[in-house]
Amino acid sequence: MALLTILQYPDPRLHKVAKPVAQVDDRIRQLVKDMAETMYDAPGIGLAATQVDVHEQVIVMDLSETRDELRVFINPEIVWRSDEQKVYEEGCLSVPGIYDEVERADRVRVRALNEKGEKFELDADGLLAVCIQHEMDHLKGRVFVEYLSPLKRNRIKQKMKKQVERA
Repeated sequence: MALLTILQYPDPRLHKVAKPVAQVDDRIRQLVKDMAETMYDAPGIGLAATQVDVHEQVIVMDLSETRDELRVFINPEIVWRSDEQKVYEEGCLSVPGIYDEVERADRVRVRALNEKGEKFELDADGLLAVCIQHEMDHLKGRVFVEYLSPLKRNRIKQKMKKQVERA
């Protein structure tokens, strides 16, 4: 396994749209392992392949306290979302240290493949629903700060650029 480099906002590669995975094979399974190791090391609760500069539809996530309930979503699609919206404070491994409120569907149903290539559907609410929507946005080339006002977004962009210059 290997730790991967997480792209930092406003890196333009974060805006690339991920392509569907054609075949769940050993290469994809290795990517899943590397992404999981990277997410746990960061530490975070979700990571999309786009964030590690791999532009394929792969997401890993683990919301457990014990960090032993890894979920894998390959070629995920939301097939239903509730009309009810909820506001949650979100953060992102690609925008370290920045947290803000984003409104999203309170409940979703997602269809995807697991790391074995098997289809599954999952009904999610609360933090899991938020995390799924957040990570799926990455696959579409969208970062959570894009839900914020232009003023907030520009402040975050400037702050992130300064952090990169100092590094």
